[in-house]
Amino acid sequence: MAIVSENERSLAAFVDYLKVEKGLARLTVEAYTCDLGQWAEFLAKRKRSVLAAKRQDVRNFLDALFSHSVDGRTVARKLSALRHFYKFLLLDRIITADPTLNIDSPKQWKVLPKSLARVEVETMLESPRPHRETKEAQAIALRDKAMLEMLYAAALRVSELVSVKLEDLKLEQGHVLVRGKGDKERMVPLGRSAMESLTEYLRGARPLLLGQRSSPLIFVGRRGSRLSRQRAWQMVNASGVAAGRHASPHMLRHSTATHMVENGADLRTVQTILGHADISTTQIYTHLALDRLKSVYKDHHPRARLRKPTGDVE
Repeated sequence: MAIVSENERSLAAFVDYLKVEKGLARLTVEAYTCDLGQWAEFLAKRKRSVLAAKRQDVRNFLDALFSHSVDGRTVARKLSALRHFYKFLLLDRIITADPTLNIDSPKQWKVLPKSLARVEVETMLESPRPHRETKEAQAIALRDKAMLEMLYAAALRVSELVSVKLEDLKLEQGHVLVRGKGDKERMVPLGRSAMESLTEYLRGARPLLLGQRSSPLIFVGRRGSRLSRQRAWQMVNASGVAAGRHASPHMLRHSTATHMVENGADLRTVQTILGHADISTTQIYTHLALDRLKSVYKDHHPRARLRKPTGDVE
């Protein structure tokens, strides 16, 4: 009870400071109160007060949030609340050390992206089927298959996919020019499967969808209309549902990177394909590959599982 009372007094003093001295809005104060209340509860269960918290306690708190699938932005907000709280305590000389110092940047705590298993991707790539036996329905099915193949082959963002132009596609050389974030360009290889699907789509389906119109874009809608990112997302999700899994374009992008790393691709190559400015962003895929490696090892190595004790030996 003493710890709880001490925590309540410390938090109440900080809340008064936010209201009176800082003049923060009611909703902002409530957000601080909620985040710090969660922190105090976390510590109380470990019989520690907010004034006695250590740096490892902060790290353990953040890890606990991620283990409960709290997103990175929310975790960053809670850390910000802790930093303001301990800065207040330092200025009032209530504590002599700040436990939030030298805590890793939120950019390094990203929740690992979800990816699809290879068999799930294969099933998705086979899923686009015409809903009717009309020529237009068949053309849309060919277009959707080509879009899926290109998403997975080139690890494109959905915005990049719907913006790719005919002049950017070099099927003879087997690559595509992609304009990514900040108008940065990168050349991305295309596999044989994607090239075959694109060739089939461009040969017959795209002219039918265009009709009498023209478009510089590779992927078009009915009567040559521009495809929206939402439409591409809906198509990917529908293909995922057909394969028994909810999916998104970003999941296909993550799957490409994960499968490449699992197959031994070096990070610099994956970084170039994904268009990451910083290789630290690409390094998250090593964790995904390592998880897969551990899982396979555990399932197949004859001595990977600990033996259950059979009793004391006399």
